[in-house]
Amino acid sequence: MWTDTHCHLDAAEFDADRDAVVARARAAGVTQIVIPAVVAGNFERVRALAHEHGFAYALGIHPLYVMQAREEDLARLDRLLTEHRDDPRLVGIGEIGLDFFVKGLDPAIQQHFYVEQLKLARRHGLPVILHVRRSADQLLAGLRRVGLTTGGIGHAFNGSRQQAEAFIELGFRLGFGGTVTFDRSLQIRRLARELPEEVLVVETDAPDIPPHWLYRTAEERAAGASARNEPGELARIGAVLGELRGWSPEQAAAVTRRNAIAALPKLAALEG
Repeated sequence: MWTDTHCHLDAAEFDADRDAVVARARAAGVTQIVIPAVVAGNFERVRALAHEHGFAYALGIHPLYVMQAREEDLARLDRLLTEHRDDPRLVGIGEIGLDFFVKGLDPAIQQHFYVEQLKLARRHGLPVILHVRRSADQLLAGLRRVGLTTGGIGHAFNGSRQQAEAFIELGFRLGFGGTVTFDRSLQIRRLARELPEEVLVVETDAPDIPPHWLYRTAEERAAGASARNEPGELARIGAVLGELRGWSPEQAAAVTRRNAIAALPKLAALEG
């Protein structure tokens, strides 16, 4: 039984065949999916999808969208976290974080929304799902500044071994997805192979970060080839992680599922 700790099932790319996507995921052995929000406008949408399909969700404002966010969005997030605090499917705050790769994003605005959402996580006692892209050190600084003790997941982790260990010391698990399937992803594959097994979780980030067998060049995409990732790919991605660790697919599924529950404790009740 696989747990996809990060899948944007609400994305428009799934509008035409979302039920079929879910069916394929279940057929592949994916029993749980965490759906993180990215903007305040889709908070209710991700919640509704989680309840419709029996999955989990997180609420948060993604760093790529903070330039369009308002202070009222933080107040709305606070209100919904209070309103749905007893919702067993609300397992964390996310996707939040910092992105210093994409140009045109104001670092100060990113930092403001990141820190304020960390404060909400501390207030509501929820773990966080972090967007980590060329921002590990700044994310760590924010966690220490706020004093967050609920941990969470470093989504699509791509930092150094030293940064990985710093997140682990703060109670985080680290997410590995499609990137780990590429032979050229030497650092990520090394981390997946060498980090303690209790910190590894798997994810798809669908419809993004396709594994190597779905990857298409820009020319191929321009010609109409699809590179859409799906949660149903998680078993193959997890099997690659298992190969790096010397595990069977069944062991990889069990270990990463257990770690997902440790990172997002409310998943335990949903997993039965």
